[in-house]
Amino acid sequence: MIYTLRCQMVAPVSMRDAFAVFQDPLTLARITPPWLGFRVVTSDPVMRKDALLDYEFRWLHLPLRWRTAITEYEPPFFFTDEMAKGPYALWRHKHTFHPTVEGTLVTDEVDYALPLGWLGRTVHRVLLAEQLKSLFRYRQMRLNEILAGGKAHWTDPAVTEKLSPPEPAIFRR
Repeated sequence: MIYTLRCQMVAPVSMRDAFAVFQDPLTLARITPPWLGFRVVTSDPVMRKDALLDYEFRWLHLPLRWRTAITEYEPPFFFTDEMAKGPYALWRHKHTFHPTVEGTLVTDEVDYALPLGWLGRTVHRVLLAEQLKSLFRYRQMRLNEILAGGKAHWTDPAVTEKLSPPEPAIFRR
């Protein structure tokens, strides 16, 4: 099963200013809930196409590692990061930035899938979907503070099911 998590924010800043916050790999640690114990372990991380970024975090007290590949990068319009190594069967996160009359519309759209068949679907239904929404809700609140001093408008994260899986760019090379 493929799921999509989506949320949006309109921040009263330019696209370039919004993109600048997201393109700093260290921002991710600032917008991740403390309960995950998230940290960037890549020395001197730089955001660019084909960059590889490594992270560590804790989920249910289990230490986990994650490697992200930046597969698309078009400043200040969008970038995509995909899990190269980590706990998901698929994780493809597209960040887009569009100008609006009020500033910049920032959209997060994550396509993801869990391993382990029916067990993964059960964990998603019972626990993970709500945890991911909570994580992205926290991100939205922190980004609202960082980008807009609390003046942004944002949507609550929503999770839906997809009919067919997207082909991860990381495997199209």
